[in-house]
Amino acid sequence: MKRLITLSFALTLAACSTVTPERDVFPNDPDFAPVSSQSLEAPPSNTGSLFQPRYSIGLYTDQQATKVGDIITVIFDEQYQSSKSAETSADKSSNNSMSVPNVLGTVPGWKNLTMDSETANDRQFSGKGEADRSNSLSGQISVTVSDILPNGVLRIRGEKWLTLSEGDEYIRISGMIRPQDITPDNTVASSKVADARISFGGRGNLNNSTKQGWADRIFMSPWWPF
Repeated sequence: MKRLITLSFALTLAACSTVTPERDVFPNDPDFAPVSSQSLEAPPSNTGSLFQPRYSIGLYTDQQATKVGDIITVIFDEQYQSSKSAETSADKSSNNSMSVPNVLGTVPGWKNLTMDSETANDRQFSGKGEADRSNSLSGQISVTVSDILPNGVLRIRGEKWLTLSEGDEYIRISGMIRPQDITPDNTVASSKVADARISFGGRGNLNNSTKQGWADRIFMSPWWPF
């Protein structure tokens, strides 16, 4: 009994090590914060000209995001659907028998026990699994350009927080876009965002009530033997 208790305790500790605590989310995360105003100041003119590269405004062109600090609107058009089905079956049977030959007309044995033996094995396995999943996300969010890569690709990031009576809800996005994918009304589809990181969730009592506790996550982990 002591060994069984010790083994159960060890398995529980192993399961606890695999259950990672969820990191709480707070506003003003540096990874999604807008660019500081100090970095948006125009560099001093060294040539005496009024024209500054990357700080000019065209009179006959659409005002699109082209430099660090500009605002661009991301239109969410995420739709995913996947299905998977698998079925496996196996069957194996065997039958073995062994008879001891006669020795001088008698069968070797001891106290009515002979060496005749017979074994039979039958194994069967059947498994079936199906999965069907679909996700969609629609809406929009305005973010800022945080960096411009040497090849002209724009790096964007931003977040939006909604404070409700039951808690907070947020949506975040970061990634890279091409200037060619920006529409004349200064929008870009989320499907055009490369290396996108999109998060939608919440925090508060209402959000916590829909999550499993740490003990339930242990029982649902692969380490739980039952």
